[in-house]
Amino acid sequence: MRYLSGLLVFSVCFASACNVTSIPKSASGADAGAGVAGSEAKILRESLADRALHWSDEFNGTELDTTAWNYELGDGCPNLCGWGNNERQIYTRTNHRLEGGNLIITADKHGDRYTSTRITTKDKKSFRYGRIETRAKLPAGQGVWPAFWMLGDNIDEAQWPLAGEIDILEYVGRSPGEIFTTLHTKANHGNNASTKTTRFKDIEVGFHRYAAEWTPQMITFFVDDQLVFTFAPEKRSEAVWPFDQEFYLLLNVAIGGNYGGPEVDDSIFPQEFTIDYVRVYALD
Repeated sequence: MRYLSGLLVFSVCFASACNVTSIPKSASGADAGAGVAGSEAKILRESLADRALHWSDEFNGTELDTTAWNYELGDGCPNLCGWGNNERQIYTRTNHRLEGGNLIITADKHGDRYTSTRITTKDKKSFRYGRIETRAKLPAGQGVWPAFWMLGDNIDEAQWPLAGEIDILEYVGRSPGEIFTTLHTKANHGNNASTKTTRFKDIEVGFHRYAAEWTPQMITFFVDDQLVFTFAPEKRSEAVWPFDQEFYLLLNVAIGGNYGGPEVDDSIFPQEFTIDYVRVYALD
């Protein structure tokens, strides 16, 4: 997910300055993510069962675990009105529920006001390297923009885009059947970001798994264990590769905006972004 202030693009995220963890990589995991051939993806899939689960939220309770998650509220004003993307929603504490082992974020409209929920792990949970995965069912329709992403812990000091951004899942209702995976860096961000659009028939139907495999050498993205994008720059600098620090997580549903689209179909609401779990695995 992005926010634009001028050309400033930002993704939904949750950070953590406490409980920072460096997750070691495995050679097999890095090798599996390096290519795009089916054999490499098969190796990676077979290795998942043996990976240690480092942290997860299975959303099995009745209330959001606020020892791990924060709410981000309002419309972004005065510092980032429209959350930098001319988004229409106001984020609240009440546009979500835990039910049946799922976190359900509801995007809705009441009168002329759009509402949704955005949560982050900032200052509570952050990670460096590993497999970061969610299993989720997407909302659909013109104007919705759900996302699962990460932002560098040094965002307050370094600012965006130097802090880096990892967009594991973005979907926009105006482009049905498409999943966006994106990295924003100082060298490539906004409309010039490192990104891949992948078509999946009926991606809106049922649950699907979205993951990033993150090592010191590369970041690879998967949808239902299908390798869709690899980022492995040969030349490294802070501007090109800000990904050797801790990052925090974010989940949200935006409405409209520069990326979600200027047109919103009000007849689709309410729409639900249903998250079964968020899991972080070690790669060794």
